Amino acid sequence: MVSGKYPQQPVIAVGAVVVHKNRILLIRRGKEPAKGEWAIPGGRVELGETMREAAAREIMEETCVSIRPEELVYFFETIQPDPDGRIRFHYTIFDFMAEYLAGEPNPRDDAMDARWVSAEDANTYNLNTKTRDLLNRIGFIS
Repeated sequence: MVSGKYPQQPVIAVGAVVVHKNRILLIRRGKEPAKGEWAIPGGRVELGETMREAAAREIMEETCVSIRPEELVYFFETIQPDPDGRIRFHYTIFDFMAEYLAGEPNPRDDAMDARWVSAEDANTYNLNTKTRDLLNRIGFIS
């Protein structure tokens, strides 16, 4: 796997909003950027893959949950320079709503934890800023 640190160009990544039984699938990030924060699962798009294919693959790799990505609901950029001004991370991220197909959360890959979380409980989690904004925009939390 190619590291996202100090890229030569922006890295395209995807995420998926998976809601099942009124709970959302969240992971606790195991790597930078946003290590230790809770977020929707996702990751980098590989060469030759569509963004929806990447979303399905990444969610399975990180959580063991099978999904079908649907409509694009959110996108943003993350650009983080290091103390010397060099670009440490530069991601362009596209988030999709996704249909739950099967599986129970089991953290793998770069997820420290993975679980179904109610809207009420999500408000108490240390959510990544972009994840909190996304969940507000789609009306999952307020």
